[in-house]
Amino acid sequence: MSATKPRLAITMGDPAGVGPEIIVKACRRLLPRLRDGEMRLLVIGHRSALQAARDLLHADLDFPLADPERGHPEPGDPEPGSPDAGLPPLALLPAGEELAPVAFGQLSPEGGRFAYLAVERAVALAQAGRIDAIVTAPLNKEALNRAGYHYAGHTDMLAALTNTKSSVMLLAHGDMRVSHVTTHVALEKVPGLLTPERLRRTIDLTQAALLDLGIARPRIAVAALNPHAGEGGLFGEQDIVVTTPVVAQCQAEGLDVTGPVPGDTVFVKLRGRQFDAVVAMYHDQGHIPVKLLGFQVDPATGTWQALSGVNITLGLPVIRTSVDHGTAFDIAGKGVANEDSLIEAIDYALLLASHRHRTV
Repeated sequence: MSATKPRLAITMGDPAGVGPEIIVKACRRLLPRLRDGEMRLLVIGHRSALQAARDLLHADLDFPLADPERGHPEPGDPEPGSPDAGLPPLALLPAGEELAPVAFGQLSPEGGRFAYLAVERAVALAQAGRIDAIVTAPLNKEALNRAGYHYAGHTDMLAALTNTKSSVMLLAHGDMRVSHVTTHVALEKVPGLLTPERLRRTIDLTQAALLDLGIARPRIAVAALNPHAGEGGLFGEQDIVVTTPVVAQCQAEGLDVTGPVPGDTVFVKLRGRQFDAVVAMYHDQGHIPVKLLGFQVDPATGTWQALSGVNITLGLPVIRTSVDHGTAFDIAGKGVANEDSLIEAIDYALLLASHRHRTV
């Protein structure tokens, strides 16, 4: 790995959603940091949609076109006078040829196609060492499937593109970090998917992620699956039969792991900084506390004022962070989308990439 500043790719997601708008807003806010050389950003997506977002926001931002094959320069700082000297810190790489118009707020196969092509290009650049991390703006699953790409979302797509058998979702909002043993499955299937092997892999990937985030001695809590951790078996055996032995094994190996901790108190303890992360058993158990804190609501109108939170995919051979919200077609093109989650995702990617720079 080079000693250059981290190079991040931002994939636009569905260009009909809020992706182009939050990218322009985020880049505008990050411009001083870009000019200071803290990072380089490569936007991959739909050129016309990005221009439309710039016009909408009256943004005086320049996105010079990147070389389709190289993306960013080769690893290593360019020598003065070389072709790469003075390379702009912000650039655009079109994900493909625009075959049909894309309009804000309108679902279309073309939007789904561009969402896929952007991620495909980003993965290829990451695997070739041209970029150090991928930050994804939201895509629309229906549009993606209409375009012929039959994935449940970014996670499945990234796993296929990187030939990864399994990955783990970690949500983060400030000090609230929650990984998931299972995610997009029916609740009735969760108990059968809670195996010692799956739980241990989730714990190990969470431990590695916390180390990458600069936490020297991670403290991890494992949430119970059942109420009151099963109440001695009255409410289920999984916490006793599966979780307790795995936690004991982790402790015997020197990991600071606690559990099973009842789900109705474990996130209060996490918020009180008794732990650095929680391993949640299923989607809603882990998502609700993070989103409850990360989504700021206007008490007068009941509408969201800000969306904060990051989705980090663990277990991939590339670094990937993402916003923790959807395409929001209902507000796309209105200039009101909030970019906080994207900036937070960029900061997490920067932190993870910087750690790999230091350790490789």
